[in-house]
Amino acid sequence: MPDALSARLKRDEHGLVAAIIQQYDTREVLMLGWMDDEALRRTLTEGRVTFWSRSRQEYWRKGDTSGHRQYVRSVSLDCDGDALLVEVDQVGAACHTGARTCFLTGGDLGAAVGTRP
Repeated sequence: MPDALSARLKRDEHGLVAAIIQQYDTREVLMLGWMDDEALRRTLTEGRVTFWSRSRQEYWRKGDTSGHRQYVRSVSLDCDGDALLVEVDQVGAACHTGARTCFLTGGDLGAAVGTRP
């Protein structure tokens, strides 16, 4: 990972930074994951998104078991250095539930919380 990028990252107490994953052409927000320096290094050098799993305490590359891969198109750092925007070409579902995105929207959100927008 470039030293200039590493120096600008503001990591949490576990050494992690939030990574927002977005489809590069439609701008659809797909998911949020967590990266440490090694996960970001792998993402930048391998061209596929790698996360740090907080629950499993291990690295996981999106799609290795599901086949729903994320191919990196660009990576940006927000102005505060505490979040990454990873633009990808998503193949298949982004969410572990099988949905295209992990985010509920519109009527889905209202149904999930018991109200309708």
